[in-house]
Amino acid sequence: MYAAIEMKANKIIVTGKVQGVFFRQRTKQVANKLNVKGFVQNRGDGSVYIEAEAEDETMEHFLGYCKKGTPQSSVENISVSEITFIGFTNFVVRYGDDL
Repeated sequence: MYAAIEMKANKIIVTGKVQGVFFRQRTKQVANKLNVKGFVQNRGDGSVYIEAEAEDETMEHFLGYCKKGTPQSSVENISVSEITFIGFTNFVVRYGDDL
């Protein structure tokens, strides 16, 4: 008998020095390595917005990266809330700040 795989879907908002420091590109690399699906996008207020879907344990590793960021970034805070699972098929960088 197989255990059910617990999937998580999270909305993550990262604040601090997180734009112009390769945060989105590195987030995509980490997501692809961990098999996290969703997207990352800059927001007009200087924060970064992420929607991510992954297995529970994988999500914890991904959130660990989000708390740390890139060497050039300075993460001040992350806000994580559960959202409805959509079923993303990949992880992409969205451009623009219309969120």
